[in-house]
Amino acid sequence: MGRSILIIATLDTKGEEALFLRERIRAQGCEPILLDISMREGERSGEADISAGEVARAGGASFQEISSSTDRASATAVMTRGAVEIAKGLLREGKIHGVVGIGGSTGSLMATDVMRALPFGLPKLMVSSTAALPGMSTRYIGTGDICLFHSVVEISGLGEVLRNVIERAARAICAMVETPPLEVQRVEGRAVAMTMLGPCEKCASRVRRGLEEGGFQVTGFSAAGIGDRAMEEMILQGLFDGVVDLAPGGVIEHLVGGMRDAGPRRLEAAGKVGIPQVISTCGVNHITPPKRAWTEEHRSRRKYDLDRHRTWLRASPEELREAARAFAEKLNKARGPVVVVIPLKGWSSVDQPGNPTYDPEEDMVFVEELRRRLRPNIELRTVEANMEDPEFAQAVLEACRRVFPS
Repeated sequence: MGRSILIIATLDTKGEEALFLRERIRAQGCEPILLDISMREGERSGEADISAGEVARAGGASFQEISSSTDRASATAVMTRGAVEIAKGLLREGKIHGVVGIGGSTGSLMATDVMRALPFGLPKLMVSSTAALPGMSTRYIGTGDICLFHSVVEISGLGEVLRNVIERAARAICAMVETPPLEVQRVEGRAVAMTMLGPCEKCASRVRRGLEEGGFQVTGFSAAGIGDRAMEEMILQGLFDGVVDLAPGGVIEHLVGGMRDAGPRRLEAAGKVGIPQVISTCGVNHITPPKRAWTEEHRSRRKYDLDRHRTWLRASPEELREAARAFAEKLNKARGPVVVVIPLKGWSSVDQPGNPTYDPEEDMVFVEELRRRLRPNIELRTVEANMEDPEFAQAVLEACRRVFPS
């Protein structure tokens, strides 16, 4: 047989459909392994390759405890935890090369929780009848590289329409697992992660081209709260040898509850693993609280409309000081070299003379607080330029050349 694919499903409610998916994957020349995450006994339960009982035990309980429990949330957590442990074990042993799930709301939540626990680059496909429900797709995907396949029809019975859906899903995951593993494609020792946003796109493009000309492989992440969270996770997986963090605004956004909130661990992964990092400040002097949460004080602030959907508010001096303290606390723990490069004439294309939030003098509140708190061996360099000016990109590249592997 060909490469192996883990199927995650609740056989008590989706047994017939999961078994058909297993059959169609096998027909494509791949070896399916069907894992049952049911919380009740079903007539098809005995046909799983990995039973719900095994999953429950891996999660720290017996299946009898799970099936008799009236606490659905706790039972779901146990089964998900067990499925994660089993899937990770199969992956470590080289027994699976991709994952596919099939289900409704509960099955999709559980299966995608398992998928997000597996590393970037492993093919992941979720066939879900609830993929298009408001708010659910972002919950399913999170920071994972998960492909959502909206079945449209309910996953119930094997009518011709659902058979077609499952056939296409089987062909899709089998094609996905034929892609060479990520580590084969990586340029060893030369892989760089870089954050970017639309307001610093010119700078990011110049830096990327400069690094690529130097033999580096650059992977970009949109620093809007999800992409930069994913970057932190992938750094911890050991996928990168250096970081150019042009847009770490997720740090201040976490402090104020903004839309670009990248979580409490933002700006920490590179320091933890000890890889070099070059840091700048795109977006750090603006916040984006949800408009439904705007206070009267928010409404009185200077603001800049990026488009009809997104508005940036000028960060207050105290928010800038708090952000600088958070930056310093995180960067001071770094085990690898750190260089901070800050433009003095605007931290993005938004920061231009004439724009309402442009205030380079107030930006110095952040710079001075950060300089005062950073440990002495962390270089903080300022550049008389706007972030989008060519000379600033050149300064970033010079910092990269000093600290990145030669």
